[in-house]
Amino acid sequence: MFKYLKSDLPASIVVFFVALPLCLGIALASGAPLFSGLIAGIVGGIVVGFMSGSQIGVSGPAAGLAAIVFAAIATLGFENFLLAVVLAGVIQIIFGVLKAGVIGYFFPSSVIKGMLTGIGIIIILKQIPYFFGYIPAKGEGTFGPILTAFQEISLGNTIIAVAGLGILILWERVLTKKHTFFKLVQGPLVAVIVGIVFFLFVGDSGALGIAEKNLVSVPVPEDAASFFAQFNFPNWSSIANTDVLLAGFTIALVASLETLLCVEATDKLDPMKRVTPTNRELIAQGAGNVVSGLIGGLPITQVIVRSSANVQSGGKTKASAIIHGFFLVGSIILIPTLLNKIPLAVLAAILLVVGYKLAKPATFKAMFNGGWTQWVPFMVTVSVIVFKDLLWGIGLGLAVGLIVVLYKSFKNSHFLHIEDQSNGKHKIKMTIAEEVTFFNKGAILKELDALPEDTYLTLDVRKTRFLDPDIIEILEDFKEKARNRRISVMLLSERGEVENPASYIEFFKLRPKSA
Repeated sequence: MFKYLKSDLPASIVVFFVALPLCLGIALASGAPLFSGLIAGIVGGIVVGFMSGSQIGVSGPAAGLAAIVFAAIATLGFENFLLAVVLAGVIQIIFGVLKAGVIGYFFPSSVIKGMLTGIGIIIILKQIPYFFGYIPAKGEGTFGPILTAFQEISLGNTIIAVAGLGILILWERVLTKKHTFFKLVQGPLVAVIVGIVFFLFVGDSGALGIAEKNLVSVPVPEDAASFFAQFNFPNWSSIANTDVLLAGFTIALVASLETLLCVEATDKLDPMKRVTPTNRELIAQGAGNVVSGLIGGLPITQVIVRSSANVQSGGKTKASAIIHGFFLVGSIILIPTLLNKIPLAVLAAILLVVGYKLAKPATFKAMFNGGWTQWVPFMVTVSVIVFKDLLWGIGLGLAVGLIVVLYKSFKNSHFLHIEDQSNGKHKIKMTIAEEVTFFNKGAILKELDALPEDTYLTLDVRKTRFLDPDIIEILEDFKEKARNRRISVMLLSERGEVENPASYIEFFKLRPKSA
């Protein structure tokens, strides 16, 4: 694990600087004590880091769970919520033992993207009041505090929030393309430092002052006893509470989906093209959530922001994730006073960018361009999540997706036929059925991954009339794997033969309308 320490140590420092403001910000978005976000970051780095099979993935509190956590804490109270986190971890471990790592393949991408988009919109709506310096009271809902915030704008908070937002946009859109330094020193860290300096300059009074209630508040331990006294613990007497059980199952399901999506994306970023064992990852994430819930932390998933920062910074093994966890431990022991000078408005600016990335307009455009079979389940999922809750959104989105599939598909006894034409030369013909949906993702992936090296693959799509966008994405991703394993692909279609297609996506876009 420490073979590449000279690469992993610098990467861990970058990941720490990315994780620190995000841990605090996600706790803020979740309506939880800010210290609980740091606990989740520590557990995600150290516990999950040691147990995970992912070499470059980094785990911690996830923006995708903020909406669920906010609702659960408001309904259950914090100690009962912690019990739900523990139960979620146990459920995830059971998922892993039962080899449910393929669960993500049974959710259409339109519903998954709708889930992430809906969560992004909720994050944006929840952070607008903090951006303008208004702290919502419990039970105010989502839209009420926004109206109040516009009526009670705090000038100092708004100025530093706008400045932080400007730094983040400038950093990502311009500066990171100019020099490697701006990739190593991340925008969120710079925004936080500027926020601290601004507060030290203007103080907590006057026209530009930032009141204490608008600052980060983490406990400042005086000794070892007071440090350990700040941890919270689950209320075990509520273990039979149906609301706690439902919250635990919801957290387990969404955390597992988000982790599996992140694993898939992270493996694509890995320059060494290693494959993360998904069942082991679910067990690792489950163990992390059990530990986090037991000591007062938020739920954990693998997180693409931290994972991509790890890759971009040269991280090679999971040592970087583990070391960044120890850096977080150091931060809450050595610099809690400094953390308490961070304006919440700066964290709100960071979370607005996170929410925008989850709910960016390009996603809406891509779903709309994908046709009504993608657009309808996507919009149902987004709308129900924003106006009701996440579990209902996923459930109704999935139901609509299934109805769309039944409407568009005929029943086929076989969706994939393999014919070995090798005669000792590894020549294989795979015939894709007339209609292929997202239900077939797992099986097609399994067959493609099982192909031996130096294979000549003929992919026959002459009879195929409906090919789900998820399957086209699988074929697109297979190009890189095929190149690494010296697999040549001949695409056999109604338009003739195409050797090693440059883009499956473009090829199927050009097919006749009837196809």
